[in-house]
Amino acid sequence: MEVSRRKFIGSSTAAVVAAGTLASGKVFGANEKVSVCCIGIHGQGGSHIRDITEQEGGEVVALCDVDKNVLEERSAQLKEKTGKQAKLYGDLREVMEDDSIDAISIATPNHWHSLAAILGCQAGKDVYVEKPISHNIFEGRQLVNAAKKYNRVVQHGTQSRSNPTLMRDIQLMHEGFLGDIYMAKGFTYKTGNRHSIGHAEFKSPPDNLNWDLWQGPAERAKYCDNYVHYNWHWFWDFGNGDIGNQGIHELDLARWAFQKEGIVRVNSTGGRFGYKDQGETPNTLSTAIAYPDGRTIEFEVRGRYTNPEEGIQIGNLFYGSEGYLPGANWGSGLSGYSDQDQTIADWNPKFGFDGKPYGGKEVENPYEAHQGELDEDYIYHFENFIEAIRKRDHTHLNADILEGHRSAMLAHAANISYRLGMPLEFDTEKEMFVGDGSKQANQYLTRDYREPFVVPEKV
Repeated sequence: MEVSRRKFIGSSTAAVVAAGTLASGKVFGANEKVSVCCIGIHGQGGSHIRDITEQEGGEVVALCDVDKNVLEERSAQLKEKTGKQAKLYGDLREVMEDDSIDAISIATPNHWHSLAAILGCQAGKDVYVEKPISHNIFEGRQLVNAAKKYNRVVQHGTQSRSNPTLMRDIQLMHEGFLGDIYMAKGFTYKTGNRHSIGHAEFKSPPDNLNWDLWQGPAERAKYCDNYVHYNWHWFWDFGNGDIGNQGIHELDLARWAFQKEGIVRVNSTGGRFGYKDQGETPNTLSTAIAYPDGRTIEFEVRGRYTNPEEGIQIGNLFYGSEGYLPGANWGSGLSGYSDQDQTIADWNPKFGFDGKPYGGKEVENPYEAHQGELDEDYIYHFENFIEAIRKRDHTHLNADILEGHRSAMLAHAANISYRLGMPLEFDTEKEMFVGDGSKQANQYLTRDYREPFVVPEKV
């Protein structure tokens, strides 16, 4: 089914006009719930439905997906859980026109994230948008601008920022527990599920899928099964590879620990090794990101067989002048929280050259008090989102959209260095590349948007 350009522009304009009449936002009564529509509900969107439903202050009142089969399945699951029938939409623009919806959550493929969120802001809705917030640097900045212009609460899906164990770890580092933090490593070694995707034939899309709307801002392409519903991550038109998929979490944690902005250089090397398939993004990537004072973020993607680092396959290592802290980050916390048995494992910071406490720095394990009590961090992150909406205060967010944009920018810069095969210099204030290779690199800051799905120059 082709999308009507007139309908798109008309609904977008109506949304902007409606937003112009908004005050600071709806004031919620003590017993009134925030009404949410979940957009893009096949994979991660299913978690959105589950975790918003768990919130006392919020409820899922509508669902939206371009796949009719997914929409019907999730609708039935939600009704069984809540006893209520949600409104169903196949087109997110119709969601924007529904004044009964206070907020939206977005778990579409990456190439839709920013545009969908911008439309939500223009329509006067608060937004939870999955990581990364953008498919490129330009549209991420435009989303930040839209959130500010329309006074919206916009949370980024880096849920680790709402994890109590992680928050304590970062606080300790900010208080000087490891001394001066000079380097952070991040890694995502998903060796168990990053196999060849093969070569899928191009064919007519299934009847249950609105393929034209699924493509949205991306260049028109023929349909193949490798695009829908997960492997789009490995195609540049739709995804950002594993550094934008999982790695955004570890990059965000590194930034958080550093408390610094303004990278100056990025260099990425790698490739797609071990097989020849239809995928385009690297399954192996090594990135170095430098700050003006010499502090460094090192990040790696390994999709083939490899050893873990400090026993960790997905997580971070933080290095300070007085010690280092290894930590897993697989949904539940940086240091010592085990998904396997729901218990607190050994908290294991290292000090000095012999690994013993150095300079009198000792601290109680900050997780023992939470033994057996920690939920998945998504629960806390959506709770924080709903609270910020009710307060009408974006500063209450643990992962405000500006923080999300800054972390996504690191992933985008790393991918651009990889695609050009060269180190690059970056001006963070201007959000553009400078120096050798900058002309080619800056072409990747945005994309040629397919009409009418255009991220606007003026939001």
